[in-house]
Amino acid sequence: MRNVTKDNITDVFKAYMAASTDARTREVMGSLVQHLHDFAREVNLTHDEWRTGIAFLEGCAAVETEDRHEFVLASDVLGLSSLVDMLHSRPDATSSSVLGPFHVSGAPPLAYGGDMKRHYGGPVLLAQGTIRDTSGNPIPNAELDIWQTAPNGMYASQDDEQDTFSFHGLMTVGEDGKYAFTTVKPVEYTVPSDGPVGDILRACGRHPWRPSHLHYIIKAPGFKTLVTEIFPDDDPYLDQDTVFGVRDDLVMTYVEKPASEFPEGMAISGKVDEPFLSVEFDVILAHA
Repeated sequence: MRNVTKDNITDVFKAYMAASTDARTREVMGSLVQHLHDFAREVNLTHDEWRTGIAFLEGCAAVETEDRHEFVLASDVLGLSSLVDMLHSRPDATSSSVLGPFHVSGAPPLAYGGDMKRHYGGPVLLAQGTIRDTSGNPIPNAELDIWQTAPNGMYASQDDEQDTFSFHGLMTVGEDGKYAFTTVKPVEYTVPSDGPVGDILRACGRHPWRPSHLHYIIKAPGFKTLVTEIFPDDDPYLDQDTVFGVRDDLVMTYVEKPASEFPEGMAISGKVDEPFLSVEFDVILAHA
């Protein structure tokens, strides 16, 4: 069409998609461009502002690596990742939460009662619970992928001093659906703010902090895979997570116990000589 105007350009774009045979593509792209064009018209977007937006995208691409996913981080801090999670969470199951940009695939096997703390300092945390279905029945042989930051607030993929799978483990639960492992108490940390996403945060007057948490991915045949995080109820950033990942049902409580109460059957049983933290958190999976 030769007579394109600011008022009809959106309809012209949609007309150009008429040849697409994929109805979902037409729906998603049509709506995306509708909102994008409406946004530009609403704020009367200037050339300089448009160039700033393009520079942001180019900056994300420039720092993107196998270990740093700036576009994912941008989605996180803009709330899009969490919104997609919430749109597809089931009300009868444990809420999903952001995957984040630091998950490492192929984690080594972690046996029931296994330890991820190893030589690192910090309070011992004993995490345990049961993987259940929406009727409360244990799910046997579910796969639990666990990861977290080290005590310095960095993930293994960010830190040259950690090995590739530091604070990562892959556990297969038994017939009773139970899991248990020891680790170091997670710490709050900042998302990377030395790139384009940091520029966005500063421009918006926002901080880069996340509350401390454990990451879980739980898979089981016949069930919807769950990507989630669990957070302690005493964390100072619980109500101001910069990536909007906290949900009410993902908040748990650490209970401090004396060393004498550390249970048998764990990899570090008999080696705990100071008070430790304990938490029980059951995970509910929805049927696929």
